[in-house]
Amino acid sequence: QVQVVESGGGLVQTGGSLRLSCAASGSTFRANAMGWYRQAPGKQRELVAGINIGGSTNYADSVKGRFTISRDNSKNTVYLQMNSLKSEDTAVYYCNAIYYSGTYYYIRPKYNSWGQGTQVTVSS
Repeated sequence: QVQVVESGGGLVQTGGSLRLSCAASGSTFRANAMGWYRQAPGKQRELVAGINIGGSTNYADSVKGRFTISRDNSKNTVYLQMNSLKSEDTAVYYCNAIYYSGTYYYIRPKYNSWGQGTQVTVSS
């Protein structure tokens, strides 16, 4: 199983940028597709972006053109670069291994356990 620690969240103004990091443990990181999820207060957790082992990516429509997911297998880390942040991006962000698909709605988290997440707050 891949265990993760998310970091990089914080308070930022509308239009600002943040880069989240997800450090993963376990020798199987390179064999796993990875995804970033977020959960806002009172809402269900939703997939933000996913990346497979070959580097193909998929994004929620709400973040396309603003967010970029990437991975560094040498560091067992997946990143989420977030630009042009909006108030509706405010949420706790989590990463997890995923079952990747080229179709956004078919992507599923691989494990039921989640890290502590990292809080992103966008103020107007």
